[in-house]
Amino acid sequence: MNAIFSPGKLMLTSEYFAIDGALVLAVPTKLGQEFFFEERNDEKSLIFWEAYHQNTLWLTAVIDYKEWQILETNIPSSAEFIVRTLKNVQQLSHSKFKNNFSYHLRTNLQFPADYGFGSSSTLMNNLSEWADIDPFHLNTISLGGSGYDIAVAKEKSAVLFRNKPEIKYEKIDFNPSFKNELIFIHLNQKQDSREGINFYKSKKKSPELIAEFSDITKKILLCNELESFSELILIHERKIADFLDISTVKEKVFPDCPSFVKSLGAWGGDFVMSAKFGGYKDYFLEKGFATIFEWKNIIDL
Repeated sequence: MNAIFSPGKLMLTSEYFAIDGALVLAVPTKLGQEFFFEERNDEKSLIFWEAYHQNTLWLTAVIDYKEWQILETNIPSSAEFIVRTLKNVQQLSHSKFKNNFSYHLRTNLQFPADYGFGSSSTLMNNLSEWADIDPFHLNTISLGGSGYDIAVAKEKSAVLFRNKPEIKYEKIDFNPSFKNELIFIHLNQKQDSREGINFYKSKKKSPELIAEFSDITKKILLCNELESFSELILIHERKIADFLDISTVKEKVFPDCPSFVKSLGAWGGDFVMSAKFGGYKDYFLEKGFATIFEWKNIIDL
């Protein structure tokens, strides 16, 4: 079988404000999602879908794509999402699902599904590369969201991204001198991004506030020392907390942490970023957080 790979992502700046055009800094993760494919000219018009999580079979489905009916599956709700997505692929593609071939398609998510690295965005990009279609278009009609995660998956690089007035992004070389001081801690839960986004959308925001997050992103790119980076991160966290009228993750979970703690993406789950300090491993372990990565172990740059 032929294969395609898309990396996952971590969103370092702008969080919810990305939806309204704030400049985003995002980086690719070493782990991502693999996509294996084979087409057979057997006149059966079937899709044989297998989805693995860390090489363990999770979802199977047999789909008749002439009628878009699920003939067999072990998880109906997940199979229905795959059908909706593949129907969109058919709509956008000039070649896929237009004949009577059978398609044997297999995915393998390399990271735990609760990591929040982008199980959906990596799937959208893999399918788009396979079908030779625009991944941003597929993502918009299948999922929604700002699209920054698609840019990372597509370019396999750190990116500066904004989605308004139109999607625009550039690959960047983000290699801070203090990167080996940064750590990433998993909060042992998966945040519902859509819930957080809906809450954000319910609040009025100003163009000036969106511009402030873009400005912070630009300043972070220019940081040469951890101290100035930390100050900008603290300002960033405070601005979002004040806007959403909720506590920061540091206030809620790590009030005695001697370093900054920053949410990455939707607040309340997935990963947070901090910086090393004396006894940091013991500190987070005592708080109940055993999954701690250094930059070199998680970021693919």
